Amino acid sequence: MNAFFFALSSSTWDGLSDGVAILIIAVLLLLGLFLGYALRGLVGRWQAESIEKKMRLREDEAEADIKARLKEADIAARATVAKAREEFEASTKKRWAELQAVEDRQTQREANLDHKASVLDARASALNARAVEVDAAAHDADQKQATADRRLQELAKMTHEEARRDILTRANAELRADAAILSRRIQEAAREQGDAIAARIIAEAVQRCAVTHVNELATTTVPMPNTEMKGRIVGRDGRNVRAFEAATGVTLLLDDAPDTVVLSAFDPQRREVARRALEALIADGRIHPASIENAVEAARKAVEQANVECGSEAAAEAGVAGIPADVLRLMGALRFRTSFSQNVLRHSVEVALLAGTMAAEMKLDATLARRVGFLHDIGKAITAEKRGAHAALGAEYLLQHGEDQKVCAAVAAHHAEAGTDGGVYGVLCAAADAISSARPGARQEKIADYIQRLENLEKIAKSHAGVANVFAVQAGRDLRIVVDPAVVGDQAAAELAGDICRDISAQLKFPGMIRVTVVRELRCVEYAK
Repeated sequence: MNAFFFALSSSTWDGLSDGVAILIIAVLLLLGLFLGYALRGLVGRWQAESIEKKMRLREDEAEADIKARLKEADIAARATVAKAREEFEASTKKRWAELQAVEDRQTQREANLDHKASVLDARASALNARAVEVDAAAHDADQKQATADRRLQELAKMTHEEARRDILTRANAELRADAAILSRRIQEAAREQGDAIAARIIAEAVQRCAVTHVNELATTTVPMPNTEMKGRIVGRDGRNVRAFEAATGVTLLLDDAPDTVVLSAFDPQRREVARRALEALIADGRIHPASIENAVEAARKAVEQANVECGSEAAAEAGVAGIPADVLRLMGALRFRTSFSQNVLRHSVEVALLAGTMAAEMKLDATLARRVGFLHDIGKAITAEKRGAHAALGAEYLLQHGEDQKVCAAVAAHHAEAGTDGGVYGVLCAAADAISSARPGARQEKIADYIQRLENLEKIAKSHAGVANVFAVQAGRDLRIVVDPAVVGDQAAAELAGDICRDISAQLKFPGMIRVTVVRELRCVEYAK
């Protein structure tokens, strides 16, 4: 093709024009492209036919291979089935042989059981015969026993029941005597050890706790700067006095002295509010019903804040922490309360210190004991608003303000009227309360109540059999009982002391403890002539 183009170009190029030459070249190029596409199509068809022939050959070979493998698998399956059939027949024969052996053994066992049953029947017959003989012998023995019992009762002149009661009575008397002796020894040993330990604990507790007690009066005196100020307090037609008394609930006494005003009320907290309000009014000088109401309200808030501060100080003195502000406010209000002329807040601090000291000596939680002792009389601050025992009211109030259940139970149980079990901390609180209330100078007792208590003690002691005389000494703290020695023995004297103590605890209410001493004296008097 190149030679052709070269010859053409060399021979005819010169004689043709440029346009004709370009046309010829374009025709030749188109002809070359057509021949190339045609040749390419032929080559592709040939390659496709070659590939198709190869695929057919492979399909034939694969089909032949599949048929061969199917034939081999069929042969292997037939062989496996034949082998499984042979194994099944062999195992079946073996199982039948085993079943036959089991059946033979079962038959032999049944034969042995039949033989044993016949032997047992024979033995049962022999035992029945022996039982009949034994029953006959037992009947003869019962008859002989009955005859011997009749002869023994005739000789002793009492029945079995009478003999049993007599033996039990004697044994009971001996056991009671032994028990009384043992009880007396145990009580003496416990008293010797317990008195020493209790005396040491109480002495240390009292030594560590020394507080002052002040008796509150029913009146408060406020000094006046001059007579004109007293006239301002009275107001026109006494309207200021009426407004002041209505706002505070306190009575104003203006006629006792020219330079003083007396505030009279049984509620110490109301007197304190009135005193502060009156002092504020005197300092301001402007006294009228509106200013009186404002001054009283401000004084009431100041007293409540002072209660919180006093409660906080008392809690710190008692070694108690983490008390809410509402509870501290109520505890601070106890500084205006007295019980048998004893300041309740100071009494609460004292009880907390005593309970904590005793708990520490007993290896208990002193912090919990102080908390119980400090809060035990909080109910006395709300008895004017609610009815009920102050122990139960205080426990309910503490429980509502998130106090621990143990503390509430102990507070409720520190007096017997609450009827609850406060555990060991309730007992410690009651003991510390009794120590603080009954120590010398803590309370004042009326002479009539004192005499009545002594008479009740003597009456309870004389109600027991064998008591000849009773003496109540040491302000009723010691009860001396003289018994008739012919009626009450040595062992019975210890029992009598315990019975009288239980009756006193059940029938009377008293602070502290009462010692009961039973005296038995036997005098033998003879005269020589």
